[in-house]
Amino acid sequence: MSNYIVSPDKQSNEQGSVLKLTPESAGWEYIGFEVLKLTPGQKVRQETEDQEVVVVLVSGKANVTTKEKAFENIGERMSVFERKPAYSVYLPPRDFFEIEATTEAEIAVCKAPGKGTYEARLIGPEDVEVAKRGSGSMQREIHNILPEDKPADSLFVIEVFTPEGNWSSYPPHKHDENKLPQETYLEETYYHKNNHPEKGFAIQRLYTDDLSLNENLTVKDGEVVIVPKGYHPVSAPPGYDLYYMNVMAGPVRTWKFTDDKDHEWLKK
Repeated sequence: MSNYIVSPDKQSNEQGSVLKLTPESAGWEYIGFEVLKLTPGQKVRQETEDQEVVVVLVSGKANVTTKEKAFENIGERMSVFERKPAYSVYLPPRDFFEIEATTEAEIAVCKAPGKGTYEARLIGPEDVEVAKRGSGSMQREIHNILPEDKPADSLFVIEVFTPEGNWSSYPPHKHDENKLPQETYLEETYYHKNNHPEKGFAIQRLYTDDLSLNENLTVKDGEVVIVPKGYHPVSAPPGYDLYYMNVMAGPVRTWKFTDDKDHEWLKK
């Protein structure tokens, strides 16, 4: 198993967690990511501490309560491959969230350092910008849950749907250096799901210009790929539609990237 893949547990623990990544376990500074799988009526609660948090209803429905707000029976899609925009809840540091599942539910908990600038809020489907990116076999659909133009201290959260046979995060790009205005340092995770979870897969490459990092990863449903640096394109093999959730964070909340010069001609 590659050091850049985090696999889920086969069964959830008493808090519903099937996968948990922390800055310490990832060997970086900013991003934490957790996946919860809850049964109807199951409740979990977490303190945000010094983190800002986005709770994403990947599938299913739930009640989400914070220190000052309550969002009842949110969620709509029962599978990400319905391709409906998600319901999410943004939380500041020094808050808490309690989730009560009203159906079977899969929840992503995205974390990064926060300053407490913004209050808790619901991010509904109507708040999610949906756009096509790329062309031909590079085309994919982007759901911007928390993009750069929406208020947050550190986090970016984006869902991407890549059709079978297409490439995504392509042409390859990187964001691992602080050299504004050309590029910003942003850690990134990819949470993968496949429309054939028992047998489907995706291919993700991680590499740097000097090839000191040069990994070709076979990624299965429910796995997370850690991207600490380098270029990171993804391929969805024929027959297997791909979903992934991107979480990014770094010292400056701006997404500036550098294309791999060998492949940037594809944009033309």
